[in-house]
Amino acid sequence: MTPAARLAAAIEIVADIIERRRPAPDALKDWGLSHRFAGSGDRAAIGGLVYDALRRKASSAWLMGAETPRAIMLGMLRRERGMDAAAVGALVDGSRFSPEPLTEAEVARLDGDALGDAPPHVIGDYPEWLDPQLASVFGEARAEEGAALASRAPLDLRTNTLKGTPEEAADELASLGAEPTPWSPLGLRIALGADARSPAVHAEPAFLRGLVEVQDEGSQLAALIAAVTPGEQVVDLCAGAGGKTLALAAAMRNQGQLYAADSDKRRLAPIHARLERAGVRNVQVRTPRAGVDGLADIAGTADCVVVDAPCTGSGSWRRNPDAKWRLRPNALEMRNREQAAVLQRAAGLVKPDGRIVYITCSVLEAENGEQVRAFLAASPDFAVVPPAETMSAALGELAPAFLNASVATREGVLMTPRLTGTDGFFVSVLRRTR
Repeated sequence: MTPAARLAAAIEIVADIIERRRPAPDALKDWGLSHRFAGSGDRAAIGGLVYDALRRKASSAWLMGAETPRAIMLGMLRRERGMDAAAVGALVDGSRFSPEPLTEAEVARLDGDALGDAPPHVIGDYPEWLDPQLASVFGEARAEEGAALASRAPLDLRTNTLKGTPEEAADELASLGAEPTPWSPLGLRIALGADARSPAVHAEPAFLRGLVEVQDEGSQLAALIAAVTPGEQVVDLCAGAGGKTLALAAAMRNQGQLYAADSDKRRLAPIHARLERAGVRNVQVRTPRAGVDGLADIAGTADCVVVDAPCTGSGSWRRNPDAKWRLRPNALEMRNREQAAVLQRAAGLVKPDGRIVYITCSVLEAENGEQVRAFLAASPDFAVVPPAETMSAALGELAPAFLNASVATREGVLMTPRLTGTDGFFVSVLRRTR
C-alpha cells in the first residue's frame, strides 16, 4: 500500500471507532480481516496512524476547525508528526486510493496558529468533563499532564531476577536499543519513534526463557513499593494476567506463599503459562467459583495484600488512547464502588501489623486519595505508611529524587508520564495497626 492509501484506510478506521464507539483493537482487526491484501507493514503503519489520531483527537479537531475523522487525521499529522501543509498536501494528492486533496481552508489551518486560545482539555487531549478532576490534582499544569498522557509510550521491560540480572538482560537486548530505566533497578526501556514499529520482544530468546517481561516502569515501581520479602504470605487480590504477581514472586525469591486471585477467571487464564515461563514456584492461583470465597481459608493471615484495583485506566492513556474518549461519569462511579468493595475485602485478609498496598493506574483523585480517605474513615484500625518511608524501602538512595519528581500526598504517591516518565500510577500503603 502507498502512504496515501494507508492514510485513507486510517481515516476509515477512525470513522468506525468514533461512529460505533468501538475499541481500537477491534476496529483494526476487522479492517485487517476484510483487507487481507494489506501486509504486516501496512497494518502496523495504519495502526500507528489510528492510535496517534486518537491520542491527539481533541487538539487535532480544534486545529482543523472540524471534528470529522478526516480533520482529526490531518490535524494529527501536524500535531504529532510535525508535518506542514506542503508535506500533508504531498501525501493527500487525490490519486488512486488517496484521500481528497487539501482544500484552501485546510491548508490555512495546517499552516496557521496551532492551538491559539484552546482550553486545557483541548491542549491536553482529554474529555472536557474530566477537567475539574485533573485540575484538582495538577492545577494549571493539567494541560501539560494531559498532553504527556497523549504521547506515545516507550516499551518497558522488567528483568526477572529468578532467571538473571538486569545487566545480562541489557546485554541480550542491546540490539533493540534497550537502556536502563531511570527509577526501577529492574527496568529496561526501548524508545519508540512516532512511526516506529514495536520490536517483536515476544520472539526474543530472553523473553522466551523468562528473563524479561513486558511491564511499564510505573507498574514495576508499584510492585517494589509493596516491599514483599522471602517467607511472607502475600495475596495479589486483583491479579489479572499476572504482571505484578510475577514481580512479587521474584522479590520473594520463590520463598513463602503468594496467592493470585481475581474476580474474573478469564483475566486469570494467561497467568499459568507466564508463571511457568518465569520459573515461579511459590504461587497458588485461586480461580473464582460461583458462591465460593476462594480466600476464606487465609482470612486474617496475610502479611501483605496487593490490590491492583479496577479503575478508569486514565494513567494508561498513552497505551489505550481510545479508552479515554469512551469513558463516561457513570463508569467512574462504578469503579469507585468496586474499589471500595475490594479494599474492604483486602482488610479482612490482613493480619495485625500487615499491610494493604492499594494501586491504581489512574491519575484521578476520586480513585486515589479520596478512595483511601474513605477507607480509613470506615476502617480505623488502618493507617497510611508515609510515602517517604515506603519509597525509601523501594528505591533506597533514589527515593528523595523520586518523591521530588512525583506527586507525594498524605495518602500515597502519584506517578505520571510528565513527572516520572512512567504511566500514571497511584500507590498507597496501609498498615493494620491492630
